[in-house]
Amino acid sequence: MNIFRLAGDMTHLISVLVLLLKIYATKSCSGISLKTQELYALVFLMRYLDLFTDFISVYNTVMKIVFIVSSLAIVWCMRVHPLIRRTYDKTLDTFRHYFLVIGCFVLALLVHEKFTFQEVFWAFSIYLEAVAILPQLVLLQRSGNVDNLTAQYVFFLGAYRAFYILNWIYRYFTEPRFTRWIACVSGLVQTALYADFFYYYFISWKNNSKLKLPA
Repeated sequence: MNIFRLAGDMTHLISVLVLLLKIYATKSCSGISLKTQELYALVFLMRYLDLFTDFISVYNTVMKIVFIVSSLAIVWCMRVHPLIRRTYDKTLDTFRHYFLVIGCFVLALLVHEKFTFQEVFWAFSIYLEAVAILPQLVLLQRSGNVDNLTAQYVFFLGAYRAFYILNWIYRYFTEPRFTRWIACVSGLVQTALYADFFYYYFISWKNNSKLKLPA
């Protein structure tokens, strides 16, 4: 493991912890897209189908379990928790995310590294993760003002993928056979989707003001 991969994993973990902190400390999921959280839960469940068949390291196994459990816990809170679910605004979270699921699955059937069960679902999870943030970004644009914890969550989530791009560049120059081009291209697409958010986040940080996204 290189420093960029570790930094990516840590920023990803921080994003999850920030979101859990927001939900449990404020007993609110205001400003959070349930549809994005459901997509992420599906991403991790499909990507880590090898959890009980392939052992890489203790670190790898623990991180897989953490991301699966945390994503399911967030969805459960937003759907079932008696207090938190009342704060979820369905009127703002209207992105038709099932189109993303269908489109990414069809793409995975057509473009994959090997036509095996695990590899197709791995490709599906990579494609889906690249666009899973879209419902969240649309919700934030519709709501306008973004609270601090939600802004930090989205920022760290975007930073995680940016570090992974550096990880792939590093691996390309240091590994004799680097073949994860699906992840590279999808990661670039995913990071590009955050460009607008990063711009307004930087302006907000520079001016020491609350983050506002244009509708």
